[in-house]
Amino acid sequence: MKVKEKAKSNPSSIIWLIVVCFIAVGLLLFCQFYFGDSGLNASRFAQNTKVNGVDVSGLNISEAEAKLSKDLIDNKESIVVTLKNGDKTWQLNGSDFEIVGNFSPVLENLLRNKNADNIFERKKIENEIKNNGLNVIVPYQDLYGGVDEKIDSIVSEINREPVEAKIVFNPQDKQMFSISQSENGVMVDRIALDEALNEAFGNGDNYVINIPFVEVSPKEALENALDKITMRSSFSTDYSKSTENRKSNIKKALSSFNGMIVEPDQEVSFNATTGPRTAENGYKDAKIIFNGSYVSGKGGGVCQASTTLYNALIRADIDVLKVCHHTLPASYVPLSFDAMVSEGYADLVFKNNLDMPIYIKAYGDEKNAIVEIYGQPLDDGLEIKTRSELVKVIPHGGDKIITDNSGEYSNKVIYKGEYYRLKYPQEGYESRGYLQYFKNGVLVEEKEIRHDSYPAQNGIIVEGSGTLEEGMTLPASNVKYLSPQKVTKETTENAKRRFNII
Repeated sequence: MKVKEKAKSNPSSIIWLIVVCFIAVGLLLFCQFYFGDSGLNASRFAQNTKVNGVDVSGLNISEAEAKLSKDLIDNKESIVVTLKNGDKTWQLNGSDFEIVGNFSPVLENLLRNKNADNIFERKKIENEIKNNGLNVIVPYQDLYGGVDEKIDSIVSEINREPVEAKIVFNPQDKQMFSISQSENGVMVDRIALDEALNEAFGNGDNYVINIPFVEVSPKEALENALDKITMRSSFSTDYSKSTENRKSNIKKALSSFNGMIVEPDQEVSFNATTGPRTAENGYKDAKIIFNGSYVSGKGGGVCQASTTLYNALIRADIDVLKVCHHTLPASYVPLSFDAMVSEGYADLVFKNNLDMPIYIKAYGDEKNAIVEIYGQPLDDGLEIKTRSELVKVIPHGGDKIITDNSGEYSNKVIYKGEYYRLKYPQEGYESRGYLQYFKNGVLVEEKEIRHDSYPAQNGIIVEGSGTLEEGMTLPASNVKYLSPQKVTKETTENAKRRFNII
């Protein structure tokens, strides 16, 4: 029984053996086909493969590089590429450039594409190349050195940025705002140009290339921009009683700002804008405040220009980064709303905190210094005002008598007992300044922007230093000595009326 059972199992074993043999033969043939093919052709280019028109079929990378380099050298002198743009032409000659001959990247990439991981895909690629041919172009930058720089220079001659339409501000004209004409720009299509250059240098022939370009439109249209510009504020101060020199200085300073366009986030310095207060710069002698006294100096009156500008700016809700007060209160604005400027230590600095530019019109007529601020409208129904508050009157210390030992005032006094009033004492003030925001006539916000102290000033009486000769008598002096001040309720009320403080 056992022998019979073994005999019955033999046919099955034979069948399995035959199957195994077929599989082994198939694997052997596949491996021979696959690995044999890889070993023979993997490092060589497929039939009908060209690089820059040069046949590299069946060559390896080293052989192909040698052949391509020889072709590059042989044809270098015959290459002439003419670039045209309108009536302008540029000529590129192969003889003008050094040979680079960097073929490796293109050749290595060719082999990678040919040697697909899948044998059937690889065979498909090889057949397509064999039947249809393949000509790969090497970038001109890898053929010749210096061409790229030459092309960059040509492109820079052609490229033209678009001319953006802009708002033109002429404050002296009745129609102060207008829009300038925009123009399209021109930009060379460098990708398309490089493709044409690759073909021209790669094929080593006479080529004419019309330089491809695209028109570039301006970034934004301004058709409705003028509708968004309105007067945000205006402010004026009276200088009708000033001397002609002082008026001239004020107008001169204001003219530096007239027509100014301040871009968003731009900072502006008054001193930097007006420049030095010198005769060469057009400024004249007039009274200035120095150490609590009025003295003659170049540019007297400029502080009235800066003060007028300051008050227009804060009413337009523009950020003021730096402002200084005088040692003496200014007569043309309430306390805490003056803006002293002096080269070297006192300046008015502001910054455009809006999303759009602001436009400044600044000028003077026969009676007033005037500044107008234009820009995007304030919120509907919004109005900005100012309020000055007198915190207290600072009492003066009365008169101080000084002796004229140097003879500076010898035309006024000579002898002891002779007196000349140089300066009256003046009370000082502590004050605050506020901005008020009204919405449709209702006060919705008030904020303090200034807290200043204008120091009291002592009076100064000058007495002569000489000794009277025997028999001489002096006439009675009409200079009355003033004692230190005592502040009363009446003093405070008088100060409020003087500065129009409610």
